[in-house]
Amino acid sequence: MQDSAVESCSFCGKHKDAVQKLIVSESVAICNECVDLCQDLLRDQQAESKPDHDIRDPQAIKLFLDQYVVGQSRAKIALAVAVVNHYKRLRRSKDDPEIAKANILMLGPTGSGKTLLARSVARYLDVPFAIADATSITEAGYVGDDVETLISRLYAAADYDLDKCQRGIIFVDEIDKISRRSESPSVTRDVSGEGVQQALLKIVEGTVCRVTPQGVRKHPAGEMIEVDTTNILFIAGGAFVGLDSIISRRERGTNIGFATPVPQKKASDLSRVLADDLVKFGMIPEFVGRFPVTVTLDDLTAQDLMAILTTVKDNLQQQYQWLMSQDEIQLHFQPVALEAMVDRALISGTGARALHSEMERVMMPHMYAAREYVRRGIKDIEIDLAAINNPTTL
Repeated sequence: MQDSAVESCSFCGKHKDAVQKLIVSESVAICNECVDLCQDLLRDQQAESKPDHDIRDPQAIKLFLDQYVVGQSRAKIALAVAVVNHYKRLRRSKDDPEIAKANILMLGPTGSGKTLLARSVARYLDVPFAIADATSITEAGYVGDDVETLISRLYAAADYDLDKCQRGIIFVDEIDKISRRSESPSVTRDVSGEGVQQALLKIVEGTVCRVTPQGVRKHPAGEMIEVDTTNILFIAGGAFVGLDSIISRRERGTNIGFATPVPQKKASDLSRVLADDLVKFGMIPEFVGRFPVTVTLDDLTAQDLMAILTTVKDNLQQQYQWLMSQDEIQLHFQPVALEAMVDRALISGTGARALHSEMERVMMPHMYAAREYVRRGIKDIEIDLAAINNPTTL
């Protein structure tokens, strides 16, 4: 009687010969089909438990991104739609059509918000998020990180939860720095350029990687955890300096002569990028093909920088006011001082990063002397135009 009792699933009643796998304990058993059904029910329950985070609504995602990232409406819309489609793909049943994974390639000048957009999307979706620098990756067998390091970082970000890790997001920054050194073949191996692109192909498309458990160093004879990258969303970002010239040459064509009109510079050359332009830049065709969604970001304007400084959520002004408030000092900025910081940031050409550097430059003397201010009874500090042009302590 005991043997016959565990030959069928205790939930659906199917015999072990009618299912792929039957998991048996002392008194009950469950088949693989019931396990899949339970996972789907739990996944749906988790999604319903977060009504304010509806991953099926691109407009809700864009509204969330608007709180943290200034401007870039076109990029936010493209990113929101791509993310929604990706997670619809994860929720499909076995009877639904197979949906190809659409990884995302973000192009834009430095400091325009590429990393912040990716990080904000991960915050909205409440999924593990890992950032890696493509310049630190080398082809397997050479000094440096290999591509499996990306999965290890995501596994750690997921608190070593395998299921969460396999549904996370990896942002690969400085992806343009691994372009081929030249279009002609070289006698030496390009282990940090084309070699890395080749190594990334399989992991981006979907494969099983082996990473070490928590706190264990990689060892050939050590225990390894297998991570399936099929459902991991990869977002790659880069400034792609010089790509706009390739786009302009393509659009200008081969016309020569005095009658050829001089092309006018358009607002955003990167927004008209084609796959062939990326190949000419130095990305191999196979790599470009694995990132079908292209998101372009624009240069930040003076109004955008002012919003980053004063109005966006967790803006720089609030951050430094909070830092000074920890010493019970109230920090104030004159409007003319804020405008001067924006002007200096525009000249540097590094976007929001320049704004952060300007704030550090101006506030460094005051933060260094904060405890001295407290001893002298100074409770308020006002940053004026003179403090921007010549930062000094009181």
